Amino acid sequence: MKVEEKAKNTQPVECEAPNMQDSSDGLLKYLIIGILFGGIFVKAEIISWFRIQEMFRLQSFFMYGVIGSAILVGIISIQLIKKFNIKTIKGEVINIPKKEFRKGQIIGGFIFGLGWALTGACPGPLFAQIGSGFTVILVTLVSAIAGTWVYGKFSDKLPN
Repeated sequence: MKVEEKAKNTQPVECEAPNMQDSSDGLLKYLIIGILFGGIFVKAEIISWFRIQEMFRLQSFFMYGVIGSAILVGIISIQLIKKFNIKTIKGEVINIPKKEFRKGQIIGGFIFGLGWALTGACPGPLFAQIGSGFTVILVTLVSAIAGTWVYGKFSDKLPN
């Protein structure tokens, strides 16, 4: 079978990625929500390099409390969505697929944590840190983008 014939016989792939939104929604509301969320990060000191270092040195409970609260809210929210079959604002069914544990997640988590401890930044507050004037974080942002690209390029060769 030729390549052209294979292409004609393939079914379209459906993507469950949450970032595959309709372009008609507009980006303004996401920009506003992002700015508000970043402001909350700044006021709550979640983007503080000092707070992050305190956490990794086991000197303060603050960040563990923030992370633990987020996990608790997430667990409760997922259970409510499942129990009451809650739909999106547009009426679409929310599909939460089962997650499969793989040993590569341990390695990836270790690398992520090491980078977080060294830079004082994780992907969530990167833009809030930059927006607050910590321009040195641009190095971390470029590194995160490069790391994501490398992972995408070589993910099929990495341990599962």
